[in-house]
Amino acid sequence: MRIATKNLILSLLILSLYPLSLTARPFVFILSQDDLKDATSSSSDDSPPDPTTLHDSSEWDEFGSESDSPHKSEDELDPGSWRPIFEPDSSSSSAPADPVPASESDSLYYSGVSNMVSAASSGDARVMEEAVAEIEAASNEGHAHARSVLGFLSGMGTMRERNKAKAFLFHHFAAAGGNMQSKMALAYTYSRQDMHDKAVKLYAELAELAVNSFLISKDSPVIEPVRIHSGAEENKEALRKSRGEDDEDFQILEYQALKGNAGAMYKIGLFYYFGLRGLRRDHAKAMSWFLKAVEKGEPRSMELLGEIYARGAGVERNYTKALECLTLAAKQQLFSAFNGMGYLYVKGFGVDKNYTKAREYFEKAANNDDAGGHYNLGVMHLKGIGVKKDVKIACKYFILAANAGQPKAFYQLAKMFHTGVGLKKNLPMATALYKLVAERGPWSSLSRWALESYLKGDVGKAFFLYSRMAELGYEVAQSNAAWILDKYGERSMCMGESEFCTDAERHQRAHSLWWQASEQGNEHAALLIGDAYYYGRGTERDYHRAAEAYMHAKSQSNAQAMFNLGYMHEHGQGLPFDLHLAKRYYDQALEIDPAAKLPVTLALTSLWIRKNYADGFLHPRLQNPSLKLFTSLIPSSSQNSPPLYHHNLLSRLS
Repeated sequence: MRIATKNLILSLLILSLYPLSLTARPFVFILSQDDLKDATSSSSDDSPPDPTTLHDSSEWDEFGSESDSPHKSEDELDPGSWRPIFEPDSSSSSAPADPVPASESDSLYYSGVSNMVSAASSGDARVMEEAVAEIEAASNEGHAHARSVLGFLSGMGTMRERNKAKAFLFHHFAAAGGNMQSKMALAYTYSRQDMHDKAVKLYAELAELAVNSFLISKDSPVIEPVRIHSGAEENKEALRKSRGEDDEDFQILEYQALKGNAGAMYKIGLFYYFGLRGLRRDHAKAMSWFLKAVEKGEPRSMELLGEIYARGAGVERNYTKALECLTLAAKQQLFSAFNGMGYLYVKGFGVDKNYTKAREYFEKAANNDDAGGHYNLGVMHLKGIGVKKDVKIACKYFILAANAGQPKAFYQLAKMFHTGVGLKKNLPMATALYKLVAERGPWSSLSRWALESYLKGDVGKAFFLYSRMAELGYEVAQSNAAWILDKYGERSMCMGESEFCTDAERHQRAHSLWWQASEQGNEHAALLIGDAYYYGRGTERDYHRAAEAYMHAKSQSNAQAMFNLGYMHEHGQGLPFDLHLAKRYYDQALEIDPAAKLPVTLALTSLWIRKNYADGFLHPRLQNPSLKLFTSLIPSSSQNSPPLYHHNLLSRLS
C-alpha cells in the first residue's frame, strides 16, 4: 500500500470508540507535518528508540512474545469490582456464585456495597447509613476498595459532607492499594485541572490494561454507552434497542435465524458473544449460532470463529481450526480475514513463522480498507518486523486505523505523543487518546448494570451507578445521572448529607454533572448550564456566566444557543444591548435548524417593533411576553423536532 510522505496533512477523527452520542460531538484532531518527527529520528534509524522514553519493558507488545499471556478475568483486571454483586453467576468472573470473602474487611466491603445498592434502589436512608458504616469499618482496616467507595461518597456528599479534598485523598490511597477505578477518578481529576503530566501516567497504565483485556482474546469488555435521553426527552428508540431478548427487533431476528437465515444467525451469535443490544454474554449460545451460520457458508462467522479459536476465547485454543476458518472466509473475499491469517504467520501460531507472508496478508487486508490490516502494518514498521523500521510510516498506518475506530491504534498514537517517538511530544493529546482507550476497560461494566436498572424502572439504582461512573470521567454517565436528577426529582432516590437530597442538593449535583459533561463537548449540557445561571438554579443567577455557557454551545453550531444569545443581546442581559447582533443570532439559529422558524419569526417581530415603535404601547408588553402564549403556538409536529424548540428555547422569551 502506498502512503504519501511529503506535504501531508493528516486528519485524525476520534470516534469516541463507540457510537456517536446524540448530544456530544466527536473530537477532531488535526495532525500536520509539524507534528511528525524529522526523518532523521524515524525512517533511517535502525536502532531502537531511547528506552528511557518508553514504558516499562512489561508493556503490551503486539508481536513481542512467543505465546499469549494467560487470560485474566475481569475481576483480576478490575480488583474490587462490584461484579460479584451484579453478576454473581457470570462465567467471566473468578468469583463463585456465592463469593467467600478472603478476609473480614472483604466481607464488610461487599456487604456494604450490596447494602448501598439496595438503599439506592429503595431510598432507605437507614440502610444507607448502615452500609456506609460497614464501608468505613473496612476502610479503617486498610481495605483499598472500601477507600475508593468512600472517595465516591465524599465527592457526591452522600451520608457525609461533600468534600472534594477528602474524596481526592481517599482515591489517592485506594489507587496506591491497587484500585483501578480510583486511578480512573484521579486521572480524570488531574486532566480537568490540566495537570497532564500526572494524568497521562495514570491513563497510560489504565489504557494498557484495557488494551490487554481485549488483546488476549477478542472478547473485549463491553460498553453500553447508551444515552438515556435525547435532550429534554427520554431516548425511547435507543432504550428499546437495549432490551435484549424482549426487544421486538431481536425476536424478529431470532425468528429469521430459526428459519435458516445465515446472516441472522451471525448477528445473534455476535450479540451473545459480545453482550450487545442489552443481552448478557453467553459464549455457548454464541458458538452454537456461529457454527450453524458456518454450515450455511456465512463468511463473517467463519472469520470470527477463526479469531475465537486463535485466541482461545471461551473455547480451547486450536490454531489449525483457526487457520481453516480464516482461509474459508478469505476465499469468499472477506478481506478482514487476511488480517487474522497474517497474525498467525507473524506469531508462528499453527504455522511456521513467516514475516513476509504476514506482511502480504496484512497488505491484502489494508488495501481493502481493513482497519486491522492498517494497524498491524503499523506495528511491523514501528518495530521493524519483516520490514525496515520506519516510525513515520507506522504513524500514518495507525492514523488510518484510528480513523476507522481501531482502539489499539489510538493506544499506539497515544504512546507516540506521550514518549515523543514518531510524533512530537504532546501530553494533552496523549492524555485525551489514552482516556478514550482506558474507558474501554472492565470498569465500563458499570454502564451495563446502570442501563439494566433503568430499563427495569429502578431509577435510584441507575442514578447511583451512573454517578459512580461519572466520577471516573465518562461523559455519557455524567449526562445520564444529571438528566435523571432533573427528570425524576425526588424519585431519583438521590441521597444527600443526611437522608434524601434537598432541592438545593439535587440542583447542585445536577449542575456539577452537567458542567462536567459540557467540558467534554456535550452541547445540551452547555445549554443547561446556561439555564442554571440564567435562572439561578442550583447556583446564583449570573447572566454573564450564562452567556459564556451559551457561547460554548454556540461554538458547536447549536441553534438554541444562538437563539438564547440573540435574546440576551436584545434585552441586554449579560451581553451588550445590541439589536443588530440579536437579529444576526436569530437568523443564524434559523439557518442551522428550520424547526426554529416560529420562535425566530416571533423574536424578529419583537425586534422590528422595538426598532420602529420604541415609544409605542406595544414596547412595554414585549419586555415579558407570555410563555404560555408562545408555547401554545408551537405545532404538535415539533414533538418530533429537536427538543429545544418545545421546551427550553421559548423560555428565553418569558
